[in-house]
Amino acid sequence: MPAPLLLLHIDDALLVALKPAGLPAVPGRAEGLQDCLASQVAAAFDDALVVHRLDMATSGLMLFARGKAMQRALSHAFAQRQVHKRYEAVVEGRVEPPTTADGWGTIELPLISDWPNRPKQKVDWTDGKPSLTRYRVLADEPALGASRLALSPVTGRSHQLRVHLLALGHPILGDPLYAPPAALAKAGRLLLHASELGFAHPLSGQALHFSSPAPF
Repeated sequence: MPAPLLLLHIDDALLVALKPAGLPAVPGRAEGLQDCLASQVAAAFDDALVVHRLDMATSGLMLFARGKAMQRALSHAFAQRQVHKRYEAVVEGRVEPPTTADGWGTIELPLISDWPNRPKQKVDWTDGKPSLTRYRVLADEPALGASRLALSPVTGRSHQLRVHLLALGHPILGDPLYAPPAALAKAGRLLLHASELGFAHPLSGQALHFSSPAPF
């Protein structure tokens, strides 16, 4: 039985929903992937339109626009990097905290689609698109031999957080695409959650902030 639709915010311009892990954000091509968060939201609000996406294995906050005009406005905010996004992840191994004043480090590696192994992405220094992730160590997870991180993607490439952390030598636990067997076996799902969204309301300009604690 599908999980009930959970909406954190509803107004005339937008909706904020919580996507469970394992539910596609939008319809997939494969059989059995037609049920998705977008279709569930549209069934409840017929003017709801997708603004951004989360990987199927990722849980967390997703923003929907109400109508074409609001979709254009919110999509523009994402394109102009005016939307604050933060994720939480548990990764293999102990990550050393960055020695920066604010405790945030950066991963800057160009990414491109790994065509022979789709839908995987890979680091490519020749043809990859510039990709930047900021990370901060939140806690050690000694029982798992892991670390809990806060992640802030500055760019929004497909699978960016997953590939950047893999390249750093710390794959996300439970990642069915990128984690080696030992890290995959440590979790029953991808331990990646979209935990925060912040942006200006497209009509009022009011600063909005939404948060959702990681369910792991």
